[in-house]
Amino acid sequence: MKGLIVLKFSFIFLLLASQSVMGSQKRKSRHQIKPCKQFVLYYHDILYGGIGGHDPVNATSAAVTNAATKLGNFSFGLMVIFDDPMTKDRNLHSPVPIARAQGFYFYDMKNIPGAWFAYTLVFNSSDYKGTLNIMGADPITEKTRDLSVVGGTGDFFMARGIATFQTDALEGTGYFRLKMDIKLYECY
Repeated sequence: MKGLIVLKFSFIFLLLASQSVMGSQKRKSRHQIKPCKQFVLYYHDILYGGIGGHDPVNATSAAVTNAATKLGNFSFGLMVIFDDPMTKDRNLHSPVPIARAQGFYFYDMKNIPGAWFAYTLVFNSSDYKGTLNIMGADPITEKTRDLSVVGGTGDFFMARGIATFQTDALEGTGYFRLKMDIKLYECY
């Protein structure tokens, strides 16, 4: 009987020790993950009806809801649909845009500026072919903001990662440029 008790305690001790070792290895590996693909793009948004006025030729986005909801100070409820150029540099008129950002954002905070994005980067360049799907909250007042890369096609098949936004230029309500540092952690 005494031998059976010792055997049970030995088994439990070994089981707990092995779980402790496996758990510490998992924690270490999370901190050592490096992106399998990383690149920087610039997102250019020209809002129809913004400071630039009503210029359908140059506008790349349009509000699709009433901006005057009177529910807050920061366009709460305003929804914008966009088809924006993505470039490798800050130049809006870059001769070869690398992709188009197609989707929407809406202002979802009443008391501070904030938006929620859902869009697809459609690549059709000599560098990449395919799509990346990005979504998440954009707390605009923060210096950097992380949105989730939730999938993709072509060169980005089933990709997962983070797109870090940083406001690079802001010209009232008519134009803004975001620097997007895209880090993919799952690449197939």
